[in-house]
Amino acid sequence: MTDLRITGLIKSYDDATRVLDGLDLTVPDGRLAAVLGPSGCGKTTMLRILAGFLRADGGTVELGGQVVAGPGVHLPPERRRIGIVPQEGALFPHLNVARNVAFGLPGVPVAERRRRTEEMLELVGLPGYGNRMPHELSGGQQQRIALARALAPEPGLVLLDEPFNALDSALRAGVRADVRAALRATGATGVLVTHDQQEALSTADLVAVVRAGRVAQCAAPEEVYRSPADPWVAGFVGDAVLLPGTVEGATALTALGPVPLAAHSGAVGTGKDSTDSTVSGGTGTVVLRPEQLTLTEAGVDRPPGTVVDVHFYGHDAMVVVAVPGLDTPVSVRVSGPVGVRPGEKTGIAVTGRTVLYSAP
Repeated sequence: MTDLRITGLIKSYDDATRVLDGLDLTVPDGRLAAVLGPSGCGKTTMLRILAGFLRADGGTVELGGQVVAGPGVHLPPERRRIGIVPQEGALFPHLNVARNVAFGLPGVPVAERRRRTEEMLELVGLPGYGNRMPHELSGGQQQRIALARALAPEPGLVLLDEPFNALDSALRAGVRADVRAALRATGATGVLVTHDQQEALSTADLVAVVRAGRVAQCAAPEEVYRSPADPWVAGFVGDAVLLPGTVEGATALTALGPVPLAAHSGAVGTGKDSTDSTVSGGTGTVVLRPEQLTLTEAGVDRPPGTVVDVHFYGHDAMVVVAVPGLDTPVSVRVSGPVGVRPGEKTGIAVTGRTVLYSAP
């Protein structure tokens, strides 16, 4: 078993600022967790502590039940059975592909080292590439070789430090899929640090959103997207429409009209069933996703808005609409023909249910 358990992790670089402030995270055996958060939230510091490159000021790190970092314990990197895939591959330029992959196998008999290297190259979809030099590979191929090198010693945990940043958008999806398939094939537990919300949601089994040195929410990607822990998480993970709302029975009254509350709304901060916990007149923030909004004719419950801008992405478009009573325009995701232009009037209808979060 190679489950990862981080408890109360603390790290400061000076006396004034804590980069990690009691971070907790559990990644079950064989799962890939994406750690997502803004710059400076502590993602890279956490990764370096996991790898053994930094000592924590407090807390513990357990891998497969063994404490590798904690009070009086700091296992050196080479004894942690952890593989690392850095940004841009970082292959050794003077070694061919086979020797790069076998770099972490010192002391292994030659025949076994050769077999393991060929197995890893096959796993990442690059059989027969052993004699090539790193400069003869594309960026995506280099990342695959870096993954093969990390997996060759059969680590219990693989750390991926924003490994797709240097790839163009056409390559990223394919390389992400290959990396995910290779991790599943070996059964290794993985931690992917990224700034890319789409990458985190589409690649990982778990998404951990880090804010100010702590995990604000850790759950399956769909749960983080559809049931965010608070408005900040909603706005950080994907596009979100945040509206002031007032509770009236089982609905929230907003500038877009009345919106049904979910059965387990976060209304007034209780997180209990809305029929028991929601008090009419309570106020807070309503969270909607742009795909819950549709353009329609204006009506009594649908005050007319003005189209401010249209962003076309090919597979869909985002229509930005200024709505009376709101300081910030709302975004409406349109999957078919847009049908409106900047300056035109439109109504907005809401589909589905929402959650209303009380003010902190």
